[in-house]
Amino acid sequence: MDTLGLMGHQGHRPRGGRYEVLFVYEDEDIVVVEKPEGLSVIAAEGSRTLSLYDIVTSHLQKTNPRGRAAVVHRLDRDSSGVMVFAKHAAAKKILMENWNDLVFERGYMAVAEGAFREREGCFDSWLAENRGGQVYTTKPGAPGALRALTDWKVESSSPRYSLLHLSLQTGRKHQIRAQLAGAGHPIAGDFRYGARTDPLGRVCLHASILGLEQPFTHERFSFESPPPEGFGRLAEGREVKP
Repeated sequence: MDTLGLMGHQGHRPRGGRYEVLFVYEDEDIVVVEKPEGLSVIAAEGSRTLSLYDIVTSHLQKTNPRGRAAVVHRLDRDSSGVMVFAKHAAAKKILMENWNDLVFERGYMAVAEGAFREREGCFDSWLAENRGGQVYTTKPGAPGALRALTDWKVESSSPRYSLLHLSLQTGRKHQIRAQLAGAGHPIAGDFRYGARTDPLGRVCLHASILGLEQPFTHERFSFESPPPEGFGRLAEGREVKP
């Protein structure tokens, strides 16, 4: 299995834009990028706002004028980190139909508010979604609820913030955000899920690891991206400017 880090790769910055997208890996079927925070994966219907999809498609069209990126999973607009796009319809179909088999690891780094009593554990909860798209923890087996499992470990902490490594066993909408909020430790900057502080001017959630089996060659890759420097500084109790 190859491990590919995202640091040190040349990024593509859209002209006139403020977003830098790092293109990490590419072959005939897939392209792996690092999404910056604040950039939507897909623009809302009717919107002309630049999206990650637009940037990746523009990149593909440099060598194939008819090329178009295909979205197979998403990160929230205010999160950052590793993502994969399919380069053609066949790759999209295989990835989406076999996602849980082809993706063997999904790891995140997050800065949560407060200090944890334990150093590691597993969030085992049931998540449901209200009409406004808000995900919340609920009773086991509640109507419409899905079980969500997330392993977590405290990497460093201060009285105000904790830096966590989280590994998904399941992939529910807003899983980490809702589970940390339900545990009384919302992600810093995540006001939608109860955060009280915004030390970095963003939701402090970063997709740090994506373990992926190439859908056609079956070669296994682990794409890794370190969290923003400010994450660690917060957990060490040092002041960070957004």
